[in-house]
Formats: sequence, C-alpha cells, structure tokens
Amino acid sequence: MARYSVNGAAVAHVRDLIAKRQYVLESDWGDAQPAAVVQNAYLDRHSWAEYASWHLGLTEGATDETKARYAFVVGDLRRVHRSGLIACAYRAAEWRHKQVELAAHDLLQELDRTAGIE
Repeated sequence: MARYSVNGAAVAHVRDLIAKRQYVLESDWGDAQPAAVVQNAYLDRHSWAEYASWHLGLTEGATDETKARYAFVVGDLRRVHRSGLIACAYRAAEWRHKQVELAAHDLLQELDRTAGIE
C-alpha cells in the first residue's frame, strides 16, 4: 500500500482559501472533484507547485512533478470544497493514513468555524 506524508504547502494553501472565503459548503464531491481532463488543462496553465497545492498528500517514493506524487485533492482547482475535505478525511482514515486524516480534519474544523457552522 502506498504511504503518504502531509503536503504542508497544500495545508497552507487551503488555510489561505478558507480565510479568503474561497470555499463551497454544499457540493456533491463525486461531481465536483476535478476529472483528469480538468487536471491536465490546469497543468497546461499552472505550475506543478500550484497543482500540488490542492493535494493534502504526497506519495512517498513517487517522482516530483508527476500526478502520482500528489494525492487527496480537496478542491475543484478554484475553491476548496467542504465535501472534498470530508472525502479526504474519510479516505485517509479508511486506509490508515493518520497524518493526512488529521490534516483534513483540522482544515474541516477551520472551514466550519469560518463559515459559522456549528
């Protein structure tokens, strides 16, 4: 099974988006998560560092600047999605990637506080 470390740059990016209120509170993550064609179009216009900033996990042993390196996407490449953070926390918990799970959980709590969700 792949192992992941937390992408600190992505955590900072998501925190910044939350502070700027660049988030979606209600969405179907199955529809909102960026498809491969959307990710490819994004990479045509943005750097790998910008692409990476949407992924809370870094695949250990994978080569930088490859899609295999970046895991646990939490936004649509424009805004962070609450449903994306929930999906990330759930998937990370399911596969016992504890540090990614906790990072997603903490960001979800921060988003909820900012949005006034009790």
